[in-house]
Amino acid sequence: MPSVFETAPATPAIPITFATKATWDAISAELPAPGRQFALANGFAAKPGACLTLPDANGEIAQVVFGVENETSKFRDPFRPGQLPGLLPPGVYRFANVAPSDARLAALAFALGSYRFGRYRKTDAAAVRLAPPDGVEVAEIARIAEAVALARDLINTPSNDMGPEELALAAQQLAQRFGANYNCIVGDDLPRQNFPLIHAVGMASPRAPRLVDFTWGDPAHPKVTLVGKGVCFDTGGLDLKPSSGMLIMKKDMGGAANVLALALMVMDASLKVRLRVLIPAVENAVAGNAFRPLDIFPSRKGITVEIGNTDAEGRLVLADTLALADEEKPDLLIDLGTLTGAARVALGPDLPPFYTDDEGLAQELATCAKRENDPLWRLPLWPPYDSWLDSKVADVNNAPSGTFAGSITCALFLQRFVEAAKSWLHVDIYGWTPSAKPARPEGGECQAARAIYKLLSDRYG
Repeated sequence: MPSVFETAPATPAIPITFATKATWDAISAELPAPGRQFALANGFAAKPGACLTLPDANGEIAQVVFGVENETSKFRDPFRPGQLPGLLPPGVYRFANVAPSDARLAALAFALGSYRFGRYRKTDAAAVRLAPPDGVEVAEIARIAEAVALARDLINTPSNDMGPEELALAAQQLAQRFGANYNCIVGDDLPRQNFPLIHAVGMASPRAPRLVDFTWGDPAHPKVTLVGKGVCFDTGGLDLKPSSGMLIMKKDMGGAANVLALALMVMDASLKVRLRVLIPAVENAVAGNAFRPLDIFPSRKGITVEIGNTDAEGRLVLADTLALADEEKPDLLIDLGTLTGAARVALGPDLPPFYTDDEGLAQELATCAKRENDPLWRLPLWPPYDSWLDSKVADVNNAPSGTFAGSITCALFLQRFVEAAKSWLHVDIYGWTPSAKPARPEGGECQAARAIYKLLSDRYG
């Protein structure tokens, strides 16, 4: 995604004045009389998201006034300026009165709101540019915007062009860009190298499953391992989804897309970590050789797993991958995945739950999530629910028969495959914006990656 920032504009940047309903009277009083009359004629009242372009005597744009929430509003969207790229005519603009404490997120919102998915339809190049506010680190904002665009592009790409092979290729290209060591285990080599669950989920598809593995950074630095669910399309398997539930399942590799976005930020910022990225890339398809309800499979960790539901496949591929990651005892092990509808029922599409038994990590992440406007909400790894995963014929069942606490039981299932990591964090993301919001267009979304990057930057920057 090309940068939207104009650090040395050839002509003076057009000022954007932020106004609230409480400040609009004072702002309008300072406008020239024609400007006040123009605003009055247009019925402008500084409603959040309202945009007024004021002309000068020659008909050129003299100033923009943009409505934002009052300071006392119950909810102030820090990303409100992300609407501007879709409202403004071409030109170079600047924020005239943004508060220093809001400038960074306002600039980031402007960049994120400039995103367009143009792979299959011609889109205009970004003609709305921003002279960055003073004190804002442009390289950092551009790095984050590029990473978010990568995640969105990968998720928005339909599954016919984003299968396991294409997802692995995207990971390989990112690894090569930063000089990381890349490896990929494909197809029947998975069970040979003791990844039976990854192979079981992906074996019904003609597009072979695979496990992506790349490492970057100084081996002497703290080990941070990222695991991303890469189910490139999820039919539900033999426990087939209805058509409405299958419609946007191209996004079921959103965990992998967000892990790659996070890896991009970490490597581009040269954080002092030894980074490892693991992505099980599969398609959960229907065929004669598909895995079945009540099948039992071994796992890499030696835990036998009874299949309670073939549509709970994400936790299966993550289980083998987490077991591999855990073997080298990382300082921090993080997994992201689009895993449960229960998380959406509980918290909606915009607020992913996270799980960890590391209290310090939980507090740090919650702080970073709020600071970065990348919302997350902690849910408990509730021990009494662990027994719901019991099987009468295997060590564990992948999907309890009840309908309660689905996101928690998924996290408890994954926890069984993590023992040696010093800290473990699991995030049950949605990876999709159902309807457009400021700086968040409808479609694939980068969730949790910005908050986690902030946490890693604070620790290892």
